[in-house]
Parts: sequence; C-alpha cells; structure tokens
Amino acid sequence: MLNSLLWPNHSYIEIFGIQIYWYAIIIVIGMLAAFAVISLLFKRRNMSPDLFLTFFVICLPIAIVTTRLFYCITDGMPITEWFSFESIRKGGLSIVGGIIGGAASVAAVCYFKKVNFLRVGDCVVVGLLLAQSIGRWGNFVNQEVYGGLVENPALQWFPLAVFIEGKGEWHYAFFFYESMATLTASILLFLNAWKNPYKPNGVNSACYFIVYGLTRSIMEPLRDNTFILQGGGVPWSLVFSLLMFIAGVTWLVTLLLLNRKKEGKLFGSLREDPYGITRFIGDTKDEVAYKNDINIMCKIYPERYPEKPPKEEKGSGTPKHPSDNVENENQEGDAQA
Repeated sequence: MLNSLLWPNHSYIEIFGIQIYWYAIIIVIGMLAAFAVISLLFKRRNMSPDLFLTFFVICLPIAIVTTRLFYCITDGMPITEWFSFESIRKGGLSIVGGIIGGAASVAAVCYFKKVNFLRVGDCVVVGLLLAQSIGRWGNFVNQEVYGGLVENPALQWFPLAVFIEGKGEWHYAFFFYESMATLTASILLFLNAWKNPYKPNGVNSACYFIVYGLTRSIMEPLRDNTFILQGGGVPWSLVFSLLMFIAGVTWLVTLLLLNRKKEGKLFGSLREDPYGITRFIGDTKDEVAYKNDINIMCKIYPERYPEKPPKEEKGSGTPKHPSDNVENENQEGDAQA
C-alpha cells in the first residue's frame, strides 16, 4: 500500500538507537516553512524581520504548550499525565489549543512592543496555514485523522481514500482534504498580503478564522470517533471550530464596515493615506528602513527610503522608516483595525 511504500513499515526513523517519529519531523518542517514565509511577509509589509524573530522566540513555545494543554483538558486526561515523558511520547496535540495560545501571546507581545496586532496577524496566519497544511501529513504517517469506511473498491485509491493498515480497511482521507484546503487558503492569503497594501489591517486574520473554522466544522463530525476530542461528552474541537467561523465572519464584516464609515470605502481610503502599512515598524526604535526590492512601500513611496550605505556599522539593526519623525506622517494606516 501507499503507506508502506512511503514509510518503512513504521512511523519513525532510528538514529543512534533513538526513535525519532516522522510526525515530529514533519511538524518541524512545517514550522520552518512558516518561519520563512512570515519573515518574508514582514519585510514585504514594511516591518522588520527582526521583529518577527522576537514574536517567534516568545510565542512559539507558548503555542506548543497550549496545544498540548488543550488536548489534555478536552480529552479528560489525568493531570499527572499531561507532561509526563511517556504520555508525550504517545502523542496528543490540538491545533485549536495552539491557535488560542498563539493568538494570546502575539497579542501580549504586540501590547508591550506597541505594535498593531491585526497588521502582525495578517502575516502570521499565512505561515500558520502553511504549517498546518504540512503538519497534516504527519497524520498520514501515523494513520490517523481519517473519515468513514470506503467499501466501494472503485473508490479505494489515494488521495480520495487512505488504507489504514491497523484495520485493513480503506477510509476517506480527511487529512489530505484538510491539508489541501489549508494550503489553498495559505496561497490565496499570501497573494493578498503580498499585493494588497490597503486598509484595513486584519482582513487576512479574519479570513483565517473563517477558512479554518469552516474546514474543521465540516470535517470534525465526519471523522472517526477515535480522533474526536469528547472530554465530558462535548465535541470540543467542533465547538471551537464553529466559534472560530462565527467570530471570523463577524470580525470581517465589522472590520470592513468600520473602514467604510471612517475612510469612505471598504478597502483603502478616500480621505487620507489609503495604505494600512505606511509606517515602518521595527524591533527597536533605532532601526532604519532602507530601500529594497521586497518592501512594497519602497515602490509606492521611493522618495521616503534612502539607499543603504555601502558599509553599515555592525549591530546597527534593521532599517527604520525615515519619515517616522515627521509629525504629519499618517499614522492611521497602521492603527486601522
């Protein structure tokens, strides 16, 4: 079967006698891909990549912990097993928990760094969707997150269905469906973040909650009961997925209506600077923004960005917007929520 062809009859590789699970390797690959994409979008959308590094170092560990906590709590796992080595080795993570912890930690860093949460979120959700898309292939390796039984031999082919060796049966390949849905959303939101500099900030973030909430709301009830979190008899993942979808739709509609009321149109502005990313945001106040081919605002306002000096003092940091000190610089582009 396809599973056996891709993996050597087990879900791990062994290095120096230590079993390293493919699931963990795939998750790490997803994290690295997300890091590269988000860092690139920070630079594209007039923010310092160093600023993203700060978010990454602080928020990633918190998200990992809450991913585990949400699973343990909603699965009814005894508290003594939450972080025991043996229990962790057996697995047990919930993406919903990571979203909650990640969003809360990003909001906290934004507050202390005085950074617009929605502007940051529009970049982060693109990488998050990409990481989730890649991570779902860990479920393929572990032979989990699949749907109902496929009894018709004509439908027993991958990627429509997946053969579960432990059961000797074909099941609908829900992991693949979700992986493709999140990958498609990631590409579309990346294009929006790359090409669209207009107000309001937060559109990508709202769309993330809509797409992911809707995808999981459809998939969760159809999954094999073995992989549904039902601590206390409540389908927690389904409940939170529905809440995410509702919150995303409400968020997006409110965001656009507020922008139209304030700026005269749904996207951009008829009154002042139409861009939501005009002001450069660095990791420190001393960072300087020089002209480069990636930053979209360098193309829109090339006169505001000086050429990078031939030699830059070591440790001088990432560039800062030269017009930040001009009092009449429009700040609403960044503050628009």
